[in-house]
Amino acid sequence: MRNWGVVMRALAFVGLLTGGVRAEDLGPPKDEVILEVTGKFAKMNLDGNAQFDLEMLSLIEPTEIKTSTIWTDGVHSFTGVPLNSLLDLLGVTEGTLKMTAINDYMVEMPVSDAVEGGPILAYAMDGKPMSVRDKGPLWVIYPFDSDKTYQSETYYSRAIWQLNRIEVSN
Repeated sequence: MRNWGVVMRALAFVGLLTGGVRAEDLGPPKDEVILEVTGKFAKMNLDGNAQFDLEMLSLIEPTEIKTSTIWTDGVHSFTGVPLNSLLDLLGVTEGTLKMTAINDYMVEMPVSDAVEGGPILAYAMDGKPMSVRDKGPLWVIYPFDSDKTYQSETYYSRAIWQLNRIEVSN
């Protein structure tokens, strides 16, 4: 079994050394696709969409949020890609994000939520990749503890877990 903490730190380090992933370098995923982005945006990598495996996402400026949530006990450390960095990579500047989970549950989020220091697409909790059973492979996490604005039903409803698709619309 892999030591996921070491793997995640190594991927983050590679991302820092290389300056992260750039849109022009966005090749096809080499492993299982965990996120597919469709709709209206500038940078695509496969079949008019953008598809990402875990390694690709982990190279886009990985960041960590330490926060409690209304679904977990205590404070946890979430590692993931800042939503604003992902959208910048794809050339998304406005519109709405239709975010869909594995079970087809869907929420809408304005692109304006994607700010520096805002939500991340978390792929690890406490240094371990999140399984589907543990709200993975991706969970939209806001910095609930560091900004009281995020402690409302509006933002809690946008913290979709088991995320695997995003549709960008204007």
